[in-house]
Amino acid sequence: MRAAPAGSGPRLWVIKDKDSTLYLFGSVHVLKPDTAWGTAKVDKAFASADEVWFEVPNLDDTKAMAAAFQTKGLSPDRPLSKSIPAADLAAVDAAMKEIGASAAAVEPMRPWMVGLSIGMISLARSGYQPTSGVDPIFLARARAAGKPIKGLETIDVQVDMLAGMSDEAQLKFLQYSLTTVKDSRAYMDNMVQAWATGDVPGLERLLVTPIKSISLEVNDAFLTRRNTSWADQIQTLLAGKGTAFIVVGAAHLAGEDSVQTILAKRGVKTELVKD
Repeated sequence: MRAAPAGSGPRLWVIKDKDSTLYLFGSVHVLKPDTAWGTAKVDKAFASADEVWFEVPNLDDTKAMAAAFQTKGLSPDRPLSKSIPAADLAAVDAAMKEIGASAAAVEPMRPWMVGLSIGMISLARSGYQPTSGVDPIFLARARAAGKPIKGLETIDVQVDMLAGMSDEAQLKFLQYSLTTVKDSRAYMDNMVQAWATGDVPGLERLLVTPIKSISLEVNDAFLTRRNTSWADQIQTLLAGKGTAFIVVGAAHLAGEDSVQTILAKRGVKTELVKD
């Protein structure tokens, strides 16, 4: 992890009461290896933490991840070609060719998983790697420091929220993913730039607004329901004592339905940590 230029870097928030300090840090799950985002304030906050929280505690458990996706993301008895309209199937074929992959690979998948897969393959071809993302870096640091590692949800819960979407919502998510393939590199570069420079309005425009535009159900599955659950857990942590460092996707910390906004409506104040 390279250090961000002086005066720059992603935003860090803090919630405090008389015996608790909770830091909130928005992550980008896939990054280029040379992305500069480290800051002294984040290092200091992380070092002070008694425990570190992630969206899921075993985010590098590839076997558990594969099992969840295989169980809930595949539908061999109802292949993609029989699940979506012909025009969308043709668009999937074109998108897979665009990213240098075979359309046959996604034939057993449910539409939501196809949309997710197309996006991830496209980003990987643009140099964005999960192993360079914020989460695995902090996970490795937490393990090295012997800090307890906790999760706001499980892999199964995370996948269930996507797999539980209606057929209509899954199709809309897939259709949205197909429209982003050609511009995915430029989009991701712009989003990472906004994140790395602390541009929260930019993150809302680039991350939250597009998800909202797909459908209310998709937004609920990806953001609103999870943000509400996490706000509940943060309040439980606040009722205890100690210091925690909480890492969640940056989209969850931007916009009118962000974790901070939900907490504010409940009377819990979240402040930006200054340099």
